[in-house]
Amino acid sequence: MTRSRLLRAAVAAAVAAGLALAGCADTDPPGDRDRADLRVLAMDVPQTRTLERLTEKYFTERTGITVDYTVLPENEGRDRVHRDFATQAGTYDVASVSAYEVPIYADNGWLAPLDRYVAADADFDQDDVFPNLRASLTGDDGRLYAEPFYGEGSFLMYRKDLFRRDGLTMPAEPTWRQVADLAARVDGTEGASGICLRGLPGWGQILAPLNTVVNTFGGHWYDMDWNARLTSPEFKEAVRFYVGLLRSHGQPGAERTGVLEVLDRFVTGKCAMLYDATSLASSVEADGSAVKGKVGYVPAPHQRTEKAGWLWTWAWGVQQASTRKDAAWEFVSWASSKEYQEQVGRELGWTAAPAGNRRSLYANPEYQQAAEAWYRQEYTAATDSADPGNPGVGPRPYSGIGFLDIPEFAVLGTAVSQQIAAAVAGTQSVAAALDKSQDLAQAAAAKYRGE
Repeated sequence: MTRSRLLRAAVAAAVAAGLALAGCADTDPPGDRDRADLRVLAMDVPQTRTLERLTEKYFTERTGITVDYTVLPENEGRDRVHRDFATQAGTYDVASVSAYEVPIYADNGWLAPLDRYVAADADFDQDDVFPNLRASLTGDDGRLYAEPFYGEGSFLMYRKDLFRRDGLTMPAEPTWRQVADLAARVDGTEGASGICLRGLPGWGQILAPLNTVVNTFGGHWYDMDWNARLTSPEFKEAVRFYVGLLRSHGQPGAERTGVLEVLDRFVTGKCAMLYDATSLASSVEADGSAVKGKVGYVPAPHQRTEKAGWLWTWAWGVQQASTRKDAAWEFVSWASSKEYQEQVGRELGWTAAPAGNRRSLYANPEYQQAAEAWYRQEYTAATDSADPGNPGVGPRPYSGIGFLDIPEFAVLGTAVSQQIAAAVAGTQSVAAALDKSQDLAQAAAAKYRGE
């Protein structure tokens, strides 16, 4: 069986299993959504809340197109997008999709190609979008299927004031061993945890940063014959390191904290360091943040590799079943445009503008001034992350940094993340978590081994 046919078969099986458990019906109550011109499903991130706030003034008043938003936490939002697009229910015209979903959804005909809209919309300036993001949102057929709302890499944020107080110096390009040593030394200063890291189950939660640690420690999910490697010495070392760092010097209740929770702890002064997405910097430096002006930014920590940061984007995809594709493009082109970034900058300040997706933003003197503390590191992280095709040490049969580019990973990654989160919580050992995860990973790749 060819790889493409395997992908289709795996997705079909995953969809059937997911629908059997979750049901096909959308659970949103009726109401204004029936009167809206567009229905948009978006992930609950600060950039989305800003978009909601500005939509009527800058989009609806200009186009006459009304928008009904459904905004959900990441894990719930992913499930909802998958159900609606897999069944082509058409409940949502536009949804947040990532570089993981786009190739899979495109291959299954769930997304509408956008090339003709881009070609007819010169003002959108597709060449201004970072090439690595354009590539990640392009299907195997060479067509474009989504536009980036914002892009991000990852970097390490640290409290300069706490480091000065303890006489500590952050290396310009830290290793994870150096980070662990610093976390131990700064832990407890002014009541702050040494470091905050995601611990919440979910392949887009704990596994996003943890996979960068696995890669740079030399670990692989699979060897070139698709045999699982989650109990290899390198994989075990990486997970033991991450779990140990969280349990020794991380935030309390780490197994319950995802990206929004660690951000909240950092901006309220409860963490000395935070390794996470570059897109969080605008919230870290926002008015009202307890740490505004006190934070330094350095590249993602590494160990055996030169680079370790991830490449990610939340992008807008149009459902193939939508009967409002022209209006959907109007929304997508606005929400991913230079114009929208400028509107946010004028209305709420340039640090609130969605970043990491366009060259022009980083050439803008107003953004440079507003984001002086971090924009250079943000630009480097978004444009020069680890190579998705070869993010670690040695060959592997899959691509991806924070995820694997196979359909099975959505289910597999979630299951593995639950095992590792249990180790973070202390309810099982890392060895037990990885023994169970090894079995899950081996079973998930059976088709690729021809079994």
